[in-house]
Amino acid sequence: MSTILTVVEASTFLGISPQRVRYLCRTGSLPGARQSGKVWLITEQSLVEYKNNMIIEDRTATVKTSQPIALSFFTGAMGLDLGVEKAGFKTLLACEIDKSARKTIKTNRPDVALIGDIRDYTSEEIMEHAGLKLGDEVDLIMGGPPCQAFSTAGKRLGLEDERGNVFLKYIETVFEIKPKYFIIENVRGLLSAPLQHRPHIQRGDDFPPLKSEEKSGGVLSYIYRLIKESGYSCSFELYNSANFGVPQTRERVIILCARNGVRIPYLEPTHSNVTSHGLPAWISFKEAVSGLTNTHHTHLEFPEKRKKYYKLLAPGEYWKHLPLEMQMEALGKSFFSGGGKTGFLRRLAWDKPSPTLVTHPAMPATDLAHPEELRPLSVEEYMKVQQFPEEWLIEGKLLDKYKQLGNAVPVGLGYAVGKHILKFDKGMEILNYPDFKYSRYKDTSDLALEEKIRANLDKNEES
Repeated sequence: MSTILTVVEASTFLGISPQRVRYLCRTGSLPGARQSGKVWLITEQSLVEYKNNMIIEDRTATVKTSQPIALSFFTGAMGLDLGVEKAGFKTLLACEIDKSARKTIKTNRPDVALIGDIRDYTSEEIMEHAGLKLGDEVDLIMGGPPCQAFSTAGKRLGLEDERGNVFLKYIETVFEIKPKYFIIENVRGLLSAPLQHRPHIQRGDDFPPLKSEEKSGGVLSYIYRLIKESGYSCSFELYNSANFGVPQTRERVIILCARNGVRIPYLEPTHSNVTSHGLPAWISFKEAVSGLTNTHHTHLEFPEKRKKYYKLLAPGEYWKHLPLEMQMEALGKSFFSGGGKTGFLRRLAWDKPSPTLVTHPAMPATDLAHPEELRPLSVEEYMKVQQFPEEWLIEGKLLDKYKQLGNAVPVGLGYAVGKHILKFDKGMEILNYPDFKYSRYKDTSDLALEEKIRANLDKNEES
């Protein structure tokens, strides 16, 4: 029979506070614990199992710095943090719930405070973990709330989704801590996500017209108005990472906000697809991975039946470059579906940036195959494309590593953001690039949203 321990004995065993042990008991994280009155009875076996699962416990920051300080939320593998730190900030606190990502943070940044689900902490507790108190000056808060609630590939429940509610918790935390600047990073789907989702089977001529909150862009419009009403400025755009020296055409919405209410200009691009505005060309995949000669590559495998098609495809080609009969054979029913299906049987081109890295490079509709070899991109190639330092350790199993890297903000994009904020903060000149194509899409900025809001107001007044 397993030994029964007290809360204090359990806290010593795990190296955490008694308060944290009680929290683990209440939430069922220690399944061998049971309550007798107000006393918790905890089995030694449950503590051993908990420790063996390598749950990374919260910790308080130990770093002291004279640099501008940043707090990071939904931190992941720390891609955004690395870029912002390269620009001159120092991260004091990371917030992450994924077990493997927490290990990555602990391994690479042992001096940074680490907390879990943002919803479990008050702003006072967050600041305490960072070695601060509420009211102390924080230069920057940054984060990319979970994007699945807004992704065009999902159900798009927006703020009705539990993950969407985490988005609002992030905003509320920012308003309570009142940093000089804060950043929101998210997927392109945020631009069009409705505030309230109506199922497609309840739309059409037989149903009432969509209400304003059910229309495209409702979430972003609501978030934008919240930020402006708080006194912060708010500017945003959809940015292609390749325009900032990243060897990847990853497109992400970046929202920049300043406490003084002065609008932050758009990011300054450093590269261009058409070498416009006197900027150098995008960085290619070949340039990104050129240093990986004689490297052991850690990677998934394609199914054998898929490899036979890849043997016929050259760098930069995909399923449409196969003979018609093989196209139909390879795609099956998907051959007759709509859309370009460019992710099927896709080999990367040597002379172009990588497409957006995904969390699994060997799924049928989102293949990321090496330009020549019969394999998906490796973890090592993912790290190069996302611009992580060679010494950075990504913890977890193989799929955990792909997931962390696929979800990460490219370091180069983080650097562009951090450098931009510091230039703005110091009153330095920020170059304007009229008519620059930040992404493939139109009307993706705060100015376009403002115009839309004004048009709706004028329409409402007329009616």
